[in-house]
Amino acid sequence: MIFKNGEGFKPDEIIQNTPQDLAQIQLNAYNAKDIESFLAVYSNDVEVYEFPDKLLYKGIEKMRETYQPFFKSSPELHCKLVNRIVNGNYVIDQELITGNPRKPEINATAMYEVDGGLIKKIWFLKLP
Repeated sequence: MIFKNGEGFKPDEIIQNTPQDLAQIQLNAYNAKDIESFLAVYSNDVEVYEFPDKLLYKGIEKMRETYQPFFKSSPELHCKLVNRIVNGNYVIDQELITGNPRKPEINATAMYEVDGGLIKKIWFLKLP
């Protein structure tokens, strides 16, 4: 609790995470395979796309259904941040993902759109 002029506030009521903070929080949670922390930075109606406009799924519960079993079946899963670009409320991450049982090494690019202090949309660039 933070107090200002005798009034109490929760820290997130005063200081909001930046888009870069949100991208890093979800990356850290992904690497820890912590589904609750991972989902905490996403909007309830998050939209996940294959770039540029193919909707893969929508909603936090669908995201949970996708990632929870993946985390459990991939104990060695790790995402290394290779490069990050931040432009306003957009974050673009170039990543190297290892430990996926189906594909040992994946070069990936993800773009996140932040709105209202949460990640609202994600686009994954599908590489050959």
